[in-house]
Amino acid sequence: MRLGTVLGIWAHPDDEVYLSGGLMATARAAGDRVVCVTATLGEHGTGDPQRWPPDRLARTRAVELRASLAALGVDEHRLLGLPDGDCPGQPFEEVSDRIAAIVDEVRPDTILTFGPDGFTGHADHRTVSAWATTAHAKSKSRARLLYATSTDEFAEQWQHVYDRLPVFIDGAEPLRTPVDKLAVHLKLDEETADRKLAALRCQATQTAGVVALLGEDTMRDWCATEAFVLGA
Repeated sequence: MRLGTVLGIWAHPDDEVYLSGGLMATARAAGDRVVCVTATLGEHGTGDPQRWPPDRLARTRAVELRASLAALGVDEHRLLGLPDGDCPGQPFEEVSDRIAAIVDEVRPDTILTFGPDGFTGHADHRTVSAWATTAHAKSKSRARLLYATSTDEFAEQWQHVYDRLPVFIDGAEPLRTPVDKLAVHLKLDEETADRKLAALRCQATQTAGVVALLGEDTMRDWCATEAFVLGA
């Protein structure tokens, strides 16, 4: 599988590794360029705001993200610097123009992002999907646009994880895309799965509790499949 130059467009640190860490590592191992765009630093992504006030969490998550991307071999990153939790409140045309400029600069062959569902239902995710889709249309790029998804088989296999973790919000449920509708269906080999787990562990403010709850083996296996459908 060769996707050429890959541009990922995501909402928060850790979105990129959960949904495309294996693909990014595989692309880099094949000698392809990978660039990651992150809209926010996820400064409100904590259940303990006394320990992690927004400024401190933003600084920490920025360091974690750099380490996580480095574990995957990715060394190009763009941060939009938008407020966590308020992507829907940002000026749509202005932000999509910024992303279109990045698309024209990077000249990707493949763009990765959320589908309109936001994968988990998160409003920031859904907004980033809309920005990326609009930016793709505005840009001069002929890149293939791919939306992250999951299959019915995957949802069934890992329902026990979803029962234990608050992954989905606003009434969202695991995506159940038929396998024959997928553009990319990547099942990670052991080495790549271990690299993805290492990259996830780098983002400890978000993943340490999940790893402790599930155990390393379950965490690695749960994250060892990545799937994408063709976007609009």
